[in-house]
Amino acid sequence: MVTVDPVTGDSLSVYNMTCTQREVFKCVLSGDLESLKEFFERGESQEESQEESQEESQEEDVFGLKDEAGRNVLLTAAMLGRSAIVQELVRHGARVNEQTAGGYSSLHLAACWGHLETVRTLLELGADAQTNTFRGERPVDLARKYSKTDCADCLILAEAKQDLVSYLAFVKDLISDAERNLTKEEKNICTRACSAKSDWIQTAKHSTVSDYRAQRKDIEDTLQPILSKLSAQSAKVPVKAAAKV
Repeated sequence: MVTVDPVTGDSLSVYNMTCTQREVFKCVLSGDLESLKEFFERGESQEESQEESQEESQEEDVFGLKDEAGRNVLLTAAMLGRSAIVQELVRHGARVNEQTAGGYSSLHLAACWGHLETVRTLLELGADAQTNTFRGERPVDLARKYSKTDCADCLILAEAKQDLVSYLAFVKDLISDAERNLTKEEKNICTRACSAKSDWIQTAKHSTVSDYRAQRKDIEDTLQPILSKLSAQSAKVPVKAAAKV
């Protein structure tokens, strides 16, 4: 039996599965969450004396089955909109940002099929909203392409939030870089600005895309003098190196 995804054109053969793979895949296809939980509970109840190599082999047996495009049970669950099953699979080791050979992630598949609840679930589990397929399409692009408006709106908001979070991580990396010539006061300014934005992300309710973009611009404006200084220093490095030679 072969399942074909009309969006990606990929096929998933259910031949050549082990008994374990068939059991998990059957739970995903039927939406049988309770049986899936029982399967993982049986695995957790195995004796701790089991050899590590055997444990790794079993985990690979569960999540390792892929079609020629690299799609596994998590990607299939996302495509079918099985939100609770997606949570269970990720909780037991499935990688939320794993992609097929064509670059499709679970978030791409949930978005193009219009599964809003699953899109939200994947985002809560850490899915990257800015991942590209081999065609350069982000999840929001597929949602728009297939007129999944609710999913597109959700993903636009997620991208704005992730963009702000990524910028804060960028600033924190600058602060921790010992080679950066920052004064103690400059580091304190950066730290306070990042802390304020992190607190805002945690406490703000019903934030909009405009809110996230405004917060990003605000911290950029606050740190602009410091970042300009670092940029100027970086531009001078090749000149200094040449002078030494």
